Amino acid sequence: MNTPITGAGDAMAPAAAGKAARKQAPRSAIGVWNPETRGHDALETILAQNAIRDTALLPIRHGRMAASPWTYYRGAAAVMAADLASAPHTDLQVQLCGDAHVLNFGMWRSPERNLLFDLRDFDETLPGPFEWDVKRFLTSLVILAESNGLTSEVAREAVRRGYQGYREWISTYASWPELDIWYDNVDVTQLAEYLAPDDEHRVEEQIEKRADKRSQRGALKKFTQLVDGTRQIIEDPPYRTHALSEYAEQLDTIVTQYRESIADHIAHLWSRYDLVDAVQQVVGVGSVGMRVFLTLSEERRTGDALFLQVKQAGPSVYEQFLGPSRYSTHGARVVQGQRLIQASTDMFVGWTSIDGMDYYVRQFRDGKVIPDGAVIAPRLPAFAEACGHVLARAHARSGDAAQIDGYLGAAPRVADAFTDFAFAYAEQNSRDHAQLADAVAAGTVPAAPGWP
Repeated sequence: MNTPITGAGDAMAPAAAGKAARKQAPRSAIGVWNPETRGHDALETILAQNAIRDTALLPIRHGRMAASPWTYYRGAAAVMAADLASAPHTDLQVQLCGDAHVLNFGMWRSPERNLLFDLRDFDETLPGPFEWDVKRFLTSLVILAESNGLTSEVAREAVRRGYQGYREWISTYASWPELDIWYDNVDVTQLAEYLAPDDEHRVEEQIEKRADKRSQRGALKKFTQLVDGTRQIIEDPPYRTHALSEYAEQLDTIVTQYRESIADHIAHLWSRYDLVDAVQQVVGVGSVGMRVFLTLSEERRTGDALFLQVKQAGPSVYEQFLGPSRYSTHGARVVQGQRLIQASTDMFVGWTSIDGMDYYVRQFRDGKVIPDGAVIAPRLPAFAEACGHVLARAHARSGDAAQIDGYLGAAPRVADAFTDFAFAYAEQNSRDHAQLADAVAAGTVPAAPGWP
């Protein structure tokens, strides 16, 4: 089982321990990608994940992944996990996000109602080598740039600035007391300063307006209707449907048991709501096929709405290489990892299990602003630097920033190596995507139209 996160050489001074890790994983090897040593077939790895998924939804998953190299990358965390594990890596452990691609950074309201910028997806979270998150993040910048028609020069600048944001803030956190690291966050003002230093107030205002629309009450207007005096979630088959007959009993038990995983004061708040409707959802790319439910509850006194998303949690794609999670359920693994990584976490997150399936629960929307690739493309280098900052903070909270700082050092060739890897693996991702697309075209892998 995974043990609590520690770094290599705990008896050494942190910087010395980081430098010692260079023997196990030379920095010169960071930039090397050798497809001959990957030890698995990418398509087989993708299809092996279908075993725990709803078979009726698998054609949607395959279609979305086959749509482009970018959508493939979003769904292929398992492929990259196997590839990262095939090469030398450090023992400098952090709580991995596990899927730190550039669109898995976003904004939402903290419990104090502040709008924060942070990592937002934790389905694959697990303790592991810090550089695995960094490599997945930097590679995503190349693939997103290419998918939006940006030049290789812009893609290279985005990778450089993404690494720069990570490197500079890891060095900064290495000198900070632990409490200061844990109290730190990146708010909407700081993000606006990254994106438009000469016009940050206008950008901040635009983000705030979008967050206000993506609220619980905004969701009530967009996703519900009155049917015979009762509020119901609007269907959008096959992406949102009331066809829950086979899960109805499970869902009732899930909602009941969820109360046991949340703090008493949140359970007290939750007790003032009644569940009035639920639908099955299709979300994302990599998550398609996992059981996901959107529930609508109403507060008894005023009828105010609360949407919660209930999502199936399977094993992290890293567990076969790093060992099983130390938590008894994957729902707990996801939520506890999220709490460790994020500066401030949704107060409603919790978990439960039933009939051999694990689930976690979170608020739906609540100010969540998810970046759109086409929208951020014109500012991709600046956005990448902000993401690098956030990733460094997550790693500093869960690992030892001084050890990572010692390992990376000041040599420019380390930035070169990460950049070389990002471009080399982006090419591998294109080849893997073509393999899936060919299988879909040949009819050997069933697929529905790629989007929405």
